Amino acid sequence: MILSMTGFGRGTAVLNGREITVELRSVNSRYFEYSSRIPRSCSYMDSRLKKQLNERVTRGKVELSMTIQNVEAADAEVTVNMELARSYQKALRNLSEKLCIKNDVTVSTLTRFPDVLATRHADVDEEQLWADVSAVTAQALDNFIAMRAAEGAKMKADVESRLCFLEERVGRVETLSAGRVEAYTARLYEKLKTLLEDRSIDDARVLTEAAIFGDKTAVDEETVRLRSHIAQYRSILELDEPVGRKLDFLTQELNRETNTIGSKCQDLDITRTVVDMKAEIEKIREQIQNLE
Repeated sequence: MILSMTGFGRGTAVLNGREITVELRSVNSRYFEYSSRIPRSCSYMDSRLKKQLNERVTRGKVELSMTIQNVEAADAEVTVNMELARSYQKALRNLSEKLCIKNDVTVSTLTRFPDVLATRHADVDEEQLWADVSAVTAQALDNFIAMRAAEGAKMKADVESRLCFLEERVGRVETLSAGRVEAYTARLYEKLKTLLEDRSIDDARVLTEAAIFGDKTAVDEETVRLRSHIAQYRSILELDEPVGRKLDFLTQELNRETNTIGSKCQDLDITRTVVDMKAEIEKIREQIQNLE
């Protein structure tokens, strides 16, 4: 299955009184890069989340965002310091009597004084919370990889169509190259006839020159290797593993063989064909740089 390096996935669930939401986003990168935005109280599970993602994602810059909200029970308890509240109440009553002013103290008044109310966070079962977060992350990962696979399928189809075009161009190079020695020999005869006029032409010398030309401009090895690379390309596209790096190397080989053909052959039609091939290889390169 071919996977794109760009994708998005979201998972959400209410587990043990908490609504947990995890979102994953990724862009291209040569290697696996991880970053996260999670609640500070969950920082202890960050390395576990990275490992969970890396088990299914091998390339790409992945960002994980997580939110946790309590929906059934508060995660903190509020306690009242009764002794301190009574002290405040007594002090205010004394103040009212001595200054002869109305004592209008209410409960809300007392709660505004420091330390009357205290907040204590409830104990959290960290392993249970991790199990819940991990389950939601797995859901987000499934959606994330599904999107990557959909994008990867489109890229694979595009690359395969370009490989077909490239293969057809290789066949054209082979056809054009087949008659290059005969054409060169004919041109050489015509040129020598013009130069030597009535003098006889040394056939052996012409054939020797033609043989040298044929050896210098032979592209049989290059076209055979190109066909082999194309076949290997198709095989790699069928692998159920990350293939981006392999295809990147193979694309360089396709480009190298094509460049060699262009440098060897001076035929105008072959040169035009080589230009078409290089343009198609560049389009293939652009696609596979997005693959995991």
